[in-house]
Amino acid sequence: MNLAIQTDALSRSFGSFRAVHDVDLRVEKGTFYGFLGPNGAGKSTTIKMLTGLLAPTAGRISVLGQNPLDPDQALVMKSRIGVVPEDLALFDNLTGREYLTFTGRMHSMEKKMLSARIDELLPLLDLEKDERKLTIEYSSGMKKKLALAAALLPDPDLLFLDEPFEGVDAVASRTIRKLLGSFVERGSTVFLTSHVLEIVERLCVHVGIIVAGELVEQTSVAELGSGGSLEARFLEVVGSDVEEHPQLSWLEETER
Repeated sequence: MNLAIQTDALSRSFGSFRAVHDVDLRVEKGTFYGFLGPNGAGKSTTIKMLTGLLAPTAGRISVLGQNPLDPDQALVMKSRIGVVPEDLALFDNLTGREYLTFTGRMHSMEKKMLSARIDELLPLLDLEKDERKLTIEYSSGMKKKLALAAALLPDPDLLFLDEPFEGVDAVASRTIRKLLGSFVERGSTVFLTSHVLEIVERLCVHVGIIVAGELVEQTSVAELGSGGSLEARFLEVVGSDVEEHPQLSWLEETER
């Protein structure tokens, strides 16, 4: 099995709080992998460890055959990945085009190639008319699209996307889905977290489900959703039944 991501007993604690515990991920190269879980399950913490932003408390990590904890290997790995984090941190006083140019130069991209790719990405993601605006003026959806453009710019082998569709309108969402589909078709890998299970079901081939810091299931989307929807299976795995949730008292009263 040719793996883009492999972890063994990956764990991270914050004081006495165990955010991630003994997670064994297996993500094949050239696949679209969905990483699912309820709020606070440990998804973002896992991505931060995989991308070298956070050191694990214990366990081993291999991303594209590199160890993010080794300084030399981490540089090689980071040059081959793209990341759209949940909490965006763009440079407020750069315009959209300036931000992409800065990103490309950090990747040592040749100037002509960089300019050509920016000229393709901006209109594709409907940012062309706002490319001269400072990013501080961008809406949350525009910032998501700009972050995605920056992640795609150096043509990475592996893309980490933490809630990339949050705040993005339906038209842009469709464009992004097609773009990511093309990205995987040519052999690259996408590691996606999203609460929009319909998108996960449509795009992803394999999924892992994390609950309270533990990976409770890792399988194909086809197997996970067999006999019903992915949402139904997800709720079953995480131990949630919406019918058992209490209702607001005033909504149980008689009609107006």
